[in-house]
Amino acid sequence: MQLLLIHSDFIEYEAKKRTPVAEKISEQKDRMEDALVAFIAVEKQDEANPKYVVEKGAEAIAGVAGQVKANRIMLYPYAHLSSSLSSPKVAVEVLTALEEAMKSKGYEVKRAPFGWYKAFTIKCKGHPLSELSRTIRPEGAESISICAGEKPEAVSEALKAEEKLKSYFYVLDVDGKLKDPKAFDYKGHEKLKAFVDYEMAKKRAVDRVPPHVELMRRLELADYEPGSDPGNMRFYPKGRMVKSLLESFVLMEAAKKGAMEVETPIMYDMEHPTLKKYLDRFPARQYTVVADKKNLFLRFAACFGQFLMSHDMTISYKNLPLKMIELTRYSFRKEQRGELVGLRRLRAFTMPDMHTLCADMGAAMEEFRDQYEMCINTLDRIGLTLDDYEVAIRFTKEFYENNKGFIEGLVKRTGKPVLVEMWDQRFFYFVLKFEFNFIDSLDKASALSTVQIDVENAERYDIAYTDQEGAKRRPVILHCSPSGAIERCIYALLEKEFMEGERGLVPMLPVWLSPTQVRIISLSDRHVERCRELAKKLGGFRVDIDDREETVNKKVRDAAKEWVPYVVTIGDAEMGKDKFPVVVRSESMPNKPAKVEMTVEELIRRLQDDVDALPVRPLPLAESLAKRPKFVGSI
Repeated sequence: MQLLLIHSDFIEYEAKKRTPVAEKISEQKDRMEDALVAFIAVEKQDEANPKYVVEKGAEAIAGVAGQVKANRIMLYPYAHLSSSLSSPKVAVEVLTALEEAMKSKGYEVKRAPFGWYKAFTIKCKGHPLSELSRTIRPEGAESISICAGEKPEAVSEALKAEEKLKSYFYVLDVDGKLKDPKAFDYKGHEKLKAFVDYEMAKKRAVDRVPPHVELMRRLELADYEPGSDPGNMRFYPKGRMVKSLLESFVLMEAAKKGAMEVETPIMYDMEHPTLKKYLDRFPARQYTVVADKKNLFLRFAACFGQFLMSHDMTISYKNLPLKMIELTRYSFRKEQRGELVGLRRLRAFTMPDMHTLCADMGAAMEEFRDQYEMCINTLDRIGLTLDDYEVAIRFTKEFYENNKGFIEGLVKRTGKPVLVEMWDQRFFYFVLKFEFNFIDSLDKASALSTVQIDVENAERYDIAYTDQEGAKRRPVILHCSPSGAIERCIYALLEKEFMEGERGLVPMLPVWLSPTQVRIISLSDRHVERCRELAKKLGGFRVDIDDREETVNKKVRDAAKEWVPYVVTIGDAEMGKDKFPVVVRSESMPNKPAKVEMTVEELIRRLQDDVDALPVRPLPLAESLAKRPKFVGSI
């Protein structure tokens, strides 16, 4: 059975024309308000155990109804969800039984007739859980394609193995001892406990909308794009600017480490012999495309292009360690629909992806330690400190036994216990990896920075360097994303600030990332020119002027809602003075703004301290708020 579940403001239909298998009906039309609509295709394999399919289908529909708080259910036969349909007799039996099962659970249920050509209108509510799909299979049945003519989703062997792979979880304390995660004392490490629970449960779907979704819309950073595939977002000018600053910063940090920026294609041949082997070692779902009778996939990282480039290069031991980085706008992964909420997990994302060719394992471990430090420092400058994320270190048992001191050193650097995952055997291409995992307000974990030691791909891609004796040798390769996905950094910052607000602090983005760094509010039209003079003196920083025909109180409230770091109000008292009052958000408390008298020069010095040596971008919108469009309606 295939289910497409739409939480709607309403659905209405009209039965237009019978088919030879049409049910008898008394009413041609019907409508249901505020309903969870279950579009249903009963499939051939369901005939093996219709009772099981009805039971599990009812559980799935009730589960989603509970999440979206829907009490009304519309069951709507929809043959287009499958290319392998059951007989009409079985389909009607299943639909009728499903109707009774949902009624027995206390729902108000209607069922659209089977076997009719119907016209229907539906209005989807548009929240993150309003469109979900479910597949119900009788036990032992094989998966099939969801839609007629649709190519099955490409699922790598590594992803299949990841679901079955046996691994062992421990907490590795700063004393170097592996401890049972169920018996570990998490006092003072509550976020680690949430992370451990999340990892061991291996459940990635969300059942509530995380707070950052409301924030990304209210701050006019990003939003869902209903005209695209789920997990592909639109970014408004402010959000695009924040992304651009983060992208520039990560590239700048990589360049300091000697990384060369390159650019590679986003689409590759699935039948390329080397790439095909790599696909089966990488645990990710792919988008696939058919063109010119070729099966292509959209990249989920920059490995492919950089490794193919390395294969064609002439490399000497003198060139090592050799680093290349690409900012992949975009990488693509066909993440599960139930996992796609806001900026946390996307199907199209921007990933800084750096690869380092090292002479041998010893050199790779030294570089690994250096990049571990680089990732800590990168996140810190972004606004995420060691207190804001948990560390996971994953390795094979053999690597751990041979390198205990090295791994213990990584833990000591963080100064807190970390989660360890150990495999008896290596299935993936790496023997060691770490991730820094942000734990959000719903206790969901999301990986940010990561580094992996790859022991396979130099051989697979025939990458070699010439050593001192002139012999060809295979390098060891490091995969590194200094920050993780750029969108996920924004998610983490928003979630962090939401949690800060819950603790009674004033939320704000780092000043260097704030779309508006200084807001100048005019008390009336006669003060606007003075505001413009002040804005000109603050040139080089992102300064805007609230010259709208609004009350001063509303202007002040709006600046606070936008998390503007510095707010200046210009009225008659400030017209002829060198000093003016500035509300400093970082020093304020809820309902208690901190006002500081400053000269222009003093404010400039503060701003320079805030953005020291970090990337700069101009104001993303018009300087005058009166001239700005509104990108998002009322929240």
